[in-house]
Amino acid sequence: MSLSKLDRTTKILNWATIIMFLVALYMIFFFAPTERTMGHVQRIFYFHVGSAWVAAVAYFMALVGGIMYLRRPTRTWDTISMASVEIGLAFTTMTIVSGSVWGRPAWNTWWIWSPRLTSITVMWLVYVAYFMLRGAIDDPEKRGRFSAVYVIAGFVTVLITYLSIRFLRDIHPVLIGQASVEAEGLQEFAGGLESAQMGITVTVATITFTLLYLAWLFNRLRLQRMVDDANELKLRVMAHLQGS
Repeated sequence: MSLSKLDRTTKILNWATIIMFLVALYMIFFFAPTERTMGHVQRIFYFHVGSAWVAAVAYFMALVGGIMYLRRPTRTWDTISMASVEIGLAFTTMTIVSGSVWGRPAWNTWWIWSPRLTSITVMWLVYVAYFMLRGAIDDPEKRGRFSAVYVIAGFVTVLITYLSIRFLRDIHPVLIGQASVEAEGLQEFAGGLESAQMGITVTVATITFTLLYLAWLFNRLRLQRMVDDANELKLRVMAHLQGS
């Protein structure tokens, strides 16, 4: 992918993300109904769900990048995988922080070592260790291979985090695949229009965070391409000076 194409695509994604963020913020604070029990504190739910979704998407893209690098070892796939882990860690941190803020009024505690919270902490640490692995290997090809294998194996923690509340007793609500869970701090609405407004807002917020992931990814690819071009130019200048 050429730098000029990255520039055009990145500019489009940046503007699309800005516009969608403004729309999402308006819907979260003015369009979505106020939840009966928690009040306005519940609105952090829209940020929490969106960031959790994008974290999973980012780690899945890191998995895809790792698989593709093992099949076709190119700098682009290694960068996609690395950038996705970087972005995934940012969104995982957002998920943990927003969930803690939401859980304080819902569960009367900032943190509890439930299966979901324990598994997401382990997942966060596993992907932090990914950069420790990359920093310990100097050879680019060897670093790419080891990193690819690591993100493929590390994706198991994402699956464990997702499935933990379905197979283990947990205070965390099940939002996908279950209509409602009593006494777990879920939203209480009268149904009808209010439920529809909530669903629309969650969808728009999730799409917005997904666009943010894409914008960050393309910005990171562009930055890496510029770094690689600068390093190549530096090597050519050094070779020319040594030759002369």
